[in-house]
Amino acid sequence: MYRVDELNALAYIFNAYKKELAMPRATVEDNKRMSLRVTPEAKSMLVRAAALRSADLTSFVTQAALREAETVLREADRIEVSQRDHARVLALLENPPKPNARLKAAITALPDTL
Repeated sequence: MYRVDELNALAYIFNAYKKELAMPRATVEDNKRMSLRVTPEAKSMLVRAAALRSADLTSFVTQAALREAETVLREADRIEVSQRDHARVLALLENPPKPNARLKAAITALPDTL
């Protein structure tokens, strides 16, 4: 579990890039380097924490960031629904409704390449 000061440091690191990204996207850089700007206080805290874990700063920040990224991605990939909604989705999959006029029009509008 993260302590509050670790979360603040990670939040600062992630928010530095948040301003540049309008929406999630794949990494566009081909190299293995990533530049981060942090306050001297944040860097001092990260260096100290890395030393306590007997890790270099890069490894420490990378591992912490990857743990957080896994959590974010896991949450983004998961959809929670109530039992009632789950039953409704299954029922619709087993007995789909007949296509209405709007669906038929959408299908007709699809390009032939699909």
